[in-house]
Amino acid sequence: MNPIGNKNRMVIDLYGRCLWPSRKRQANGFARKGGVMQGGMMFDNFLKTAGLCLAVAAGIVAGGAAAAETYPSQPIKIVVGFGPASAADILTRLVGKRMEAKLGQPVIVENRAGNSSMIGAEAVARAPADGYTLFTATIANTLNPAQTKSSFDLGKMLAPIALLGVVPNVLVAHPSVPASNLGELIALAKSRPETLTFGSSGAGTASHMAAELFNQKAGTSVVIVPYQGGSNQAVSDLLAGRITLMFNVAATLAPHVEAGKLKAFAVAQPRRATIMPDVPTLAEAGMNEYDAGVWIGLLAPAGTPSAIIDRLSIAANEALKDEEVQKALKLQGTDPVGSTPKEFADFIRADVEKWKAAFAAVDARR
Repeated sequence: MNPIGNKNRMVIDLYGRCLWPSRKRQANGFARKGGVMQGGMMFDNFLKTAGLCLAVAAGIVAGGAAAAETYPSQPIKIVVGFGPASAADILTRLVGKRMEAKLGQPVIVENRAGNSSMIGAEAVARAPADGYTLFTATIANTLNPAQTKSSFDLGKMLAPIALLGVVPNVLVAHPSVPASNLGELIALAKSRPETLTFGSSGAGTASHMAAELFNQKAGTSVVIVPYQGGSNQAVSDLLAGRITLMFNVAATLAPHVEAGKLKAFAVAQPRRATIMPDVPTLAEAGMNEYDAGVWIGLLAPAGTPSAIIDRLSIAANEALKDEEVQKALKLQGTDPVGSTPKEFADFIRADVEKWKAAFAAVDARR
């Protein structure tokens, strides 16, 4: 599941360097006869050298195992790539606090905002792979590299621990749109090409790519209108009828839907949103294989020992089951999820490929 750890790299490198002098002697005349090494004392020296190398290598591996057994022995830091009170920050602090009881060490949250959270991601990727520096990733960490053609690969440069939760996106429309369900909305969009409009929080954002993915899946050409100031202005224009459609977080839109100022068609993730339980998913409404929920997950530097990853995953998943955590997240409009490290790794891999394909389709139309 995880890339080769730092200690394993040391073992491989050390073993190769230890054998180098013996290889050199062989090149200088250390002969082989009938496939059997000859040379008496030289052969004994070779065996001693190789044995010493293997002993040292075994010691390194044993030391790594021992470190995993005593983990954690100091405070753990979780870096969040967004500012305080963001959805990722709130979820991290709630889960981190509950993880303390399981791990027996303080869990400290550090906010390092910038470049769509990529500054924090890259900093943690360079940190020691010892389980004491972690990262809270979001959909931004798969969207950003996909659109910038960055070499940063979330699933390879960081080791997945657990998918913590999702902030559901929901597809809504102004009440003037003459459609009562998803099928009618798609038919309307196809019959009136480029007359309906999607508001987005800006080019390359989650709301923008949710709309792009919708057009691709539905075969429609709804015009996407980016708002550089973020989603607040887009929501205001949607309420005023200046744009017709939008994908945005359910917690923001739910009060307007309840008041009849907007109508909700579907939730943009595989399962219904806790905050809007009566709104079907896009799959339930007829659009399969669509997922544009804003996810949040926990990762460590690549090469972190699997025993440490597993321990952190168990602690995080148990924290998500805490009743107080679930109540607090519900108030924020975030749905707790939980996963194994492998499940989260598979999720990230699929997310990266999905957004690469989406951005490629956008580039092809330009």
